[in-house]
Formats: sequence, structure tokens, C-alpha cells
Amino acid sequence: MAAQTHSTTKQDCILEPLCFPEHLCGIASLTSSSDGHPVTCALCSDSFPTSVKEQLLKHMVFVTYVYMLYWKKRFTEQPITDFCSVIKTNSEGPVEQQEHYFLLCDALPEDRILREQLQQRRLEEVLDQQQKERDDTMFHRACMFCSEEFTGNRSSLLNHMAKEHSFSIGLPDNIVYCNKFLDTLEWKLENMQCLYCEKTFRDKTTLKDHMRKKQHRRINARNHDYDRFYVINYLELGKTWEEVQSEDDRELFEDEDDDWSDWQAHPVCAVCLFCEQQAETMEKMYTHMEETHEFDLHKLKTDLSLKFYQQVKLVNYIRRELHQCRCYCCQERFETKEELVQHLGNTGHVMQLPEVSHWDQPHTDSYTVKKKNALLTALSDSESEHEGPNPSSEVPVIAEDISNLKVIKQTSVLNKLLKDRGGSN
Repeated sequence: MAAQTHSTTKQDCILEPLCFPEHLCGIASLTSSSDGHPVTCALCSDSFPTSVKEQLLKHMVFVTYVYMLYWKKRFTEQPITDFCSVIKTNSEGPVEQQEHYFLLCDALPEDRILREQLQQRRLEEVLDQQQKERDDTMFHRACMFCSEEFTGNRSSLLNHMAKEHSFSIGLPDNIVYCNKFLDTLEWKLENMQCLYCEKTFRDKTTLKDHMRKKQHRRINARNHDYDRFYVINYLELGKTWEEVQSEDDRELFEDEDDDWSDWQAHPVCAVCLFCEQQAETMEKMYTHMEETHEFDLHKLKTDLSLKFYQQVKLVNYIRRELHQCRCYCCQERFETKEELVQHLGNTGHVMQLPEVSHWDQPHTDSYTVKKKNALLTALSDSESEHEGPNPSSEVPVIAEDISNLKVIKQTSVLNKLLKDRGGSN
């Protein structure tokens, strides 16, 4: 009879409450763990010693506080059934034995947006932490393989392990919580555990031989305990690095039906050589420099018969001299750029250039500045413009005389080398 009642009850119950056992069998509890390994929060990457269970629980409550507070307010404004899916248990049993469970998940757009906002906030915290580690110059730690000590920046230690010990955990700029990461790896080595296959050995010598012979001097990418130490795992909600890297973006290039007729490129402003004035078109910039600073680039190009790369060198030379507050004509230095521009106008040096050999140098075509300037991209070669050919300025090109190829072959030095080689053999 008891068995029949149990069978009927089991058949009627569709979903029963989930209850965790008060005492875990076969698994060390949080407070009874004696290995000293820190326990990681289930909601983020923070870890706590096993001796402070209350601190870990308080931390987890604080992490979920914003989420819980939001929905607490929303449940007071509207019925809970407007947000949650209702699950009724034991629907065929007596009414007094039926229970209702409410499921709140990210299928609800409002909940999805809230989760993404919290994820974004978490990502900002991780990026702030990563930037602090990048700028940290007080880093001090010994190599876990050779005990050589490193101070300054964490990248020196990580690059040392990758170069000298062939052990790479990734680029330093892709890692966050570096000290915790290294603590975790050192704890495994101290407990004679392989970093890749995670097998335990009897002593360090056997462990080193195993990692060297099996090429296990690396971490296991499938061990998700390491995910919290890489920034890529914080980029998208609910996606790990494997899912992010496995996304196929080839469809962005394979779609040939896209209409690009409405594409509008972002205009690059042209910046004046002598001041901070900007213009959307080169015509306006040429007019500004001519009227305000009495500088005519077209006239210089025509008078000096400048080719395209010569124009680039000239513009870069003037920019470099102005950046160094030095007159490009008389080489006099000034305290500020404004004083230099005033000097160029008062002395008439703005259109006076030094000898061509002074600025027509190979290094002057690679001078760079921080601002994008459309002035260089708008330069044109005089030959490409319809200004009329100038035969006197053209350099004649004489073709190579190849009429008597037979004589050339007979007198070639290769014949002598081949004869000498044949004689020696």
C-alpha cells in the first residue's frame, strides 16, 4: 500500500522543489576544506580563502544586489505574472498540494537589457583593473620556473617565461588579474600538478620531466577556471572566448547584393600649415593660406617644377620646421609657433625656401603628425594635370641597345666561368 501511494505521488508530481543536502557526502565543504586553495565567486572572478565563508556570501549578495533591487521595485509596480513564466507543479493533484513557481530569465527583453547593462558595468571594471595593471610599476615577482626575480611591469615576467621557458599564457595586454592568475599556476606546481593535463606526480623532478617530454608546458584551454583571467571572456554576455572566436564573419564579405551607393565617407579635414584653421575642401584651405599667410603652394610647385614626391617632401619639411618653432628660411628659432608665423610674415620668408638639396631628402617624406591632414592626399603630380607639356623639362630615356645579341652572348663573362668550371671537372 505504501509502495502504491509512493508510485501515485511520483506519477502526479511533474516538478518538485529543488533542495540541496545539508551535508555534502564525499565532497569537502567550504569551511572544512583543508587544502588552502581559494574559492572563486560563482558570479565573478573574485576569490576568497576557505576560512572566511561569511565574507564570500556577503560578496555574492552584494554582486546580485543591483539585479535584485531592480526587480523588487518592478514587482511592486506590476504583478509578477507580467514578467515571469508560471510553472504549476502537481497540476493533476489536489489543490492544496499544487505549487506555483515563477521563472524569470533573459527571454524577457527587459531582463535581457538589465543583464547587458550589468555586463557592461562589469566589463568597465575589468578594463579599469587591466589598465591599472598595465601602468603598475611596482610589480615584483619571481619566475615560477627559474626563480629569477622581476620588478617593474608584469610584461617583463610574462615575456621572460614565454622566451626562456616556452611557457606562454597569452599577451600581457589580454590578461587581467595577473597576480591571481600566477598564484593559481604556482599553487598547481607546488602541489605537483601538471598545468595542462592536471595529473598529480610524486615529486617536482618527475613533474618537470613529464611537462617537458609531453610538451605540457602550457595551460589547458578547456579549463574554464582560467576564463576569468582573459578580457575576451567579458566582452559579450553569455559567451566564452571559444564562442567569440568561432563566430563566422565571412558572410559580411560574401554578400554581393549589398548596395553601397548611399555610402558617405567621413570627410578628412585639411589643416593649415601655419595655424589651426581647418577646411573641408582643399580649395578653401589654399585660399586661406594665400589670403591669411601669403603662402601660395601652387606657385611654388609651378616655379620649382615639383613632382609629386617633391611636393610631399616640401610640405613635410615646412610642417617639421614649424613644429620645432624654427624658420625654414633663415633657421632662426622662436619660443612659440605664433611668434614664428609673425616672423615669416614680417620678413617675407613665407615664400622663400632654402636650397632644394636642403629639404629634398629621403627622410622628409616620412614625417608624421598626430592629426590627419588631407593636404598631402590632395597633392597632384604636375604631369597628370592638363597644364600643357613642357618638352624642355622632360628627361630623355635612351633604350638599351640590344641589336647584336650574338656578340653579347659570345663575349659574356659567363662563358669564361663555364669553361673554367668544365676544365676543372
